Amino acid sequence: MAIEGMREAQEALAIEEADAWFEYLEAVRAHERTNRYDEVEPWAWARLLQRLRIVERERARLQPAAA
Repeated sequence: MAIEGMREAQEALAIEEADAWFEYLEAVRAHERTNRYDEVEPWAWARLLQRLRIVERERARLQPAAA
C-alpha cells in the first residue's frame, strides 16, 4: 500500500474512533437527567466498544502493510 494511502487509512480510522466516542457522549448526555439513562448507557457503551473493536481490527490489518 502506498504511503499516502496508508496515511489516509490511518486518518480515516482516527476519525471513526473519534466519531464513536462522540456518538457515545451524545447518547449518554441526552439522557443524563432522565430515567432512561440506565437503559441507554449500557447500549451506548456496547455500541462504543463494538465500533472501537472494528477500528482496532482495521489498524491491526494495516500494520503488516506498513512494515
